[in-house]
Amino acid sequence: MAGERAVRRTAYHEQALSASSERIVHLVSRNAYTASASSVDRAAAATAGAPSPGHAPEAGEAGDVREGLANYDRRPGGRFLRRAGAYVALTKPRVIELLLVTTIPTMILAERGWPSVGLMLATLAGGALAAGSANAFNMCLDRDIDRLMNRTKRRPLATGEISPRAGLVFSWVLCGLALAWFALVVNFAAAWLTAAAIAIYVVGYTMILKRRTPQNIVWGGIAGCMPVFIGWAAVTGGLSWSALALFGVIFFWTPPHYWPLSIKFKRDYAAADVPMLPVVSDDRRVAAEMVGYTLAMIACSLVLVPLADMSWVYTVVAAGLGAWFLASTVLMLRRAKQGAAGKTLGAMKVFHASITYLSVLFLAVAVDVFLPF
Repeated sequence: MAGERAVRRTAYHEQALSASSERIVHLVSRNAYTASASSVDRAAAATAGAPSPGHAPEAGEAGDVREGLANYDRRPGGRFLRRAGAYVALTKPRVIELLLVTTIPTMILAERGWPSVGLMLATLAGGALAAGSANAFNMCLDRDIDRLMNRTKRRPLATGEISPRAGLVFSWVLCGLALAWFALVVNFAAAWLTAAAIAIYVVGYTMILKRRTPQNIVWGGIAGCMPVFIGWAAVTGGLSWSALALFGVIFFWTPPHYWPLSIKFKRDYAAADVPMLPVVSDDRRVAAEMVGYTLAMIACSLVLVPLADMSWVYTVVAAGLGAWFLASTVLMLRRAKQGAAGKTLGAMKVFHASITYLSVLFLAVAVDVFLPF
């Protein structure tokens, strides 16, 4: 009997831990934390997930949601977890993941082998703090237009879950921690490059370019290239032509990566008066420019071969990946010329292909260093 009771207690604790883990994951993922401006919607986000756009809870449902939120907040740590999830959402965790994917391979190439584990962890930690800071600043500055777009209207600053003052304090704290961390633990070159990356994204892109020019994501995308420079400088204390080639890959990759997403949400951007290229131009022009940027991206990936003395393995992978991704953009251009729109245009296929391209290419960069030929 005692054994059975122990088993039942263990099962109960496992179920409780599983439920708690699901709530935490729900809060910290990029789109899992959702809340609207009303307390009813915030309650729905904290307890059962965000309602679909346009969903209006009925009176009984609203009461159940409010009661659920009250019960959730009364649990040990419930209110803290909800607020912590909101702050995590400010950092855009999934964006950080993609940025860090490029950092480790760059450091391996710069070292021509494994850098010290301590240096890699220190660089990744500092990079996560810096990217989180820049993303939080972005949400603080864009909270007005975030309220106008379905894709972003449930962000914590747009809904009021976090106040603008608290958001700015959080952003500055992350920024200060990131710069101090790089300066004290890594090196000053990485710290200066990190400061430049934050400034480019917050001032250059968010404050100046985003609402003024269709080329906003092109030049603002420089900030997304900076992890390559930061990773290289963390290892060598400086930069090189190889680092510049990798920078070029990401720079030219950014438009064909981001514009398909802008096509999907062009109504949102139009409603917020943000002149993304897909908002102010037709799909044919957007697709044509994507093809051009893809060709430049492939060129940069191949220029790395002589600059960094890469093997034939990387050369074949880079050429094959480039041809595959180029084909996806050319096919999209062809569909655009035929008048395709929406899902038939296949923009999101290109978006997902771009993530695969960058991830596999940088994996090839890392692996190539360890090949015996």
